[in-house]
Amino acid sequence: MTSNRVAAGTDIGGSAANQLNGPIGIFVDVNLDLYVADCFNNRIQLSHPGESYGITVAGNGSLNPTITLYIPSGIILDADKYLFIVDCFGHRIVGSDLNGFRCLAACYGSGSQSNQLFSPLSFSFDRSGNIFVADQGNSRIQKFLLMKDSFAESCNQPKLCSTATWNSNAVTFANQSIVGSKPRAIFVNTNNTIYVANREENTILIWHEESVNPTKITHDNFTQPNSLFVTSNNDIYIDDGEKNGRVQKWIAETNNFVTVMNVKSSCWGLSVDINNTLYCSMLQHHQVVKRSLNNSLMVSDCVAAGTGIGGPDSNQFFFPHGIFVDVNLDLYVTDCLNERVQLFQLRESNGITVAGSKSQNPTITLDCPTGIILDADKYLFIVDQDSSRIVRSDLNGFRCLLGCYGSGSQSNQLFGPLSLSFDRFGNVFVLDQDNHRIQKFKYFEESCGNNSLVIETMYSSSLTSNSSIYFQDCSELDSYYEALQMNVNITGYYTFLINSEMKTMYAYTYTNNFNPFHVSKNVLSYSGDFGNQGQLKLTAVLEANMKYVLVMTTSSSNVTANVSIYGSGRGYIAFNRILNTSSVVQTTYASNLTTNSSTYLLRCSETGASSIFVSGPNNVDLKNINSPSVTQIPYSSNAQSNYSSELNTSSQTYSRDCRKSNYYYQTIRVNVLETGYYALSSDSSMDTFGDIYEDDFDSMSPFENLLSQNYRSCSFQGFKFIAYLHTGTTYILVVTTFSPNMTGSFSILTSGPNNITLDPYSKYFLLFVNHQQRITIFH
Repeated sequence: MTSNRVAAGTDIGGSAANQLNGPIGIFVDVNLDLYVADCFNNRIQLSHPGESYGITVAGNGSLNPTITLYIPSGIILDADKYLFIVDCFGHRIVGSDLNGFRCLAACYGSGSQSNQLFSPLSFSFDRSGNIFVADQGNSRIQKFLLMKDSFAESCNQPKLCSTATWNSNAVTFANQSIVGSKPRAIFVNTNNTIYVANREENTILIWHEESVNPTKITHDNFTQPNSLFVTSNNDIYIDDGEKNGRVQKWIAETNNFVTVMNVKSSCWGLSVDINNTLYCSMLQHHQVVKRSLNNSLMVSDCVAAGTGIGGPDSNQFFFPHGIFVDVNLDLYVTDCLNERVQLFQLRESNGITVAGSKSQNPTITLDCPTGIILDADKYLFIVDQDSSRIVRSDLNGFRCLLGCYGSGSQSNQLFGPLSLSFDRFGNVFVLDQDNHRIQKFKYFEESCGNNSLVIETMYSSSLTSNSSIYFQDCSELDSYYEALQMNVNITGYYTFLINSEMKTMYAYTYTNNFNPFHVSKNVLSYSGDFGNQGQLKLTAVLEANMKYVLVMTTSSSNVTANVSIYGSGRGYIAFNRILNTSSVVQTTYASNLTTNSSTYLLRCSETGASSIFVSGPNNVDLKNINSPSVTQIPYSSNAQSNYSSELNTSSQTYSRDCRKSNYYYQTIRVNVLETGYYALSSDSSMDTFGDIYEDDFDSMSPFENLLSQNYRSCSFQGFKFIAYLHTGTTYILVVTTFSPNMTGSFSILTSGPNNITLDPYSKYFLLFVNHQQRITIFH
């Protein structure tokens, strides 16, 4: 037996690369590489054979950022050479993988509970991957079972084909009596358990699969949650930021609540990724923050995306809502007031617009998107809140999927939806916020079955000088069109290829009926021949036993040609030409506005030639009427005030439309000395909005006491309206903005038949009004 040889260390404690300080656990792999838990240096050292200097692979002084260790005492490698470390005074087991280091076991601080350790010293794997830990401080051996699906997403991401179809008529899963007013949070996990937050009762409702009545989780300390997320072990993460500034976690195993994140405001979106990192979307702070749940210390949150200042740049948000984090750790954020969906790849601070405004490729127009989820193929499903619909992407681009019939409360309509979730069968659950209900849209599984069987249908026709005409949108030109009623016998995804000798074709599909005098109503889908190739492609989901109308037209006036339609899908398409369609009749009137013309509401007046084109079912008789000018009754321009003020961050706020919050506003008391019509307008660099109320204004009920007023569209970045005001009655003028969070100075201009008085006013605060600020106008 020869004397021992030194494998690592100098026999003198230190922190140099060739030194160790209190080494404990070691591991030697098949390559004879030596890994040492260098206890008091808080690091793991790797020494190659024949090398006296070690390489720090984890902990203090590592070349690449890894993880902070506190007295590591044990080390083991798996078959792929990933490290597993006993962090003794960190009271936990940590491990590495492709995405770096993270806490694996005992991630909830030191203690004696089943999910805790106290000064563990060493550990070992069994052949099934379970971990046995010598829990020294608790004088016990703990076994942590390997969860083979631990990295699986807890939410459903179904595998869907491009022709996937859902029933457009939903079933109400739960109404207001169950979910309360304006519910905002829903989650369906892979076990088909449905979770909904009742904000009125501060309760989490849970429906297990096949159950009719929900169980309830009630906690006195969380209030009005705006979002929730459920992990694969059934733990629930609940937003409690609005009043308490935190995110709470309900632990399913113990039925206890713990605070897992401190936040500056409510989280309108929550998500937990596969690395056990919690994300919170803070609407009012225009930012998404995250925190590793593997760290037992509640350290400051890290910024995942957003600068904290609202704006349209690629690194900014304007009211972010729902979020989604995929297995690649890509973060998708619905950027509401920027009308887009942003993708932030790992460690990138600038987002990529994947849907909506200013996306790199044409996608779809969004109006305050608030919810986002991806399917198994990473296609997007988006809640388009202010359009009251659900849209999706697929191989053919974006299209409306659900709620495509306008906002409302019918079974095929939504009103201000906020979020959505799939169940494991592909059915879609939508939180229909302003209808105070949860809607379930059934997935037609057969729509993705045997897609190789395609039935083709052909129809040929012509647009001639005898065809009906109508005006498309705001076009000044009349276009010939033909309308076809369509019916299908099998619900599914249908494609229409339209060929024509004309180079500027358009095609629209409508549900139920087509009105040439209201061309935007009931539109299901549309397409145009933008390349002037005489060919276009139109796609739509058609349901059996429903009536549809296909309209073919041109973008130019008086163009005629032959047209052929090739329809294909899972069933036969019945085309029937609609006879006796309404045709627009034109009437033209020409005149001049001169300095001798009558006037009203000055600042909108200009002179010049004008023509009026009237379209309708028949001719219109137009005659000039000699009417008095405003100043003749009298309505003098001299009665214009110079009332000036500003909206700033100290101004009061309210929800102008009961949808979006944080509109700054100012109230002004209005009194008149003579009953009559009065004009009120604003002059401002910001986009102002005005309403006038009779007797009183309640910011919590902005439609109560609202006076009818005749708005004029000639103003730019300001309001301008006429209202009939009575002497002896007090009116309240509310000056606010078109969009939330806007500030700036403004002036109010008024005119009318007699004196008008404006006073700053607040019903909630005692105001000492400077007499110079009181404005009375005399002729």
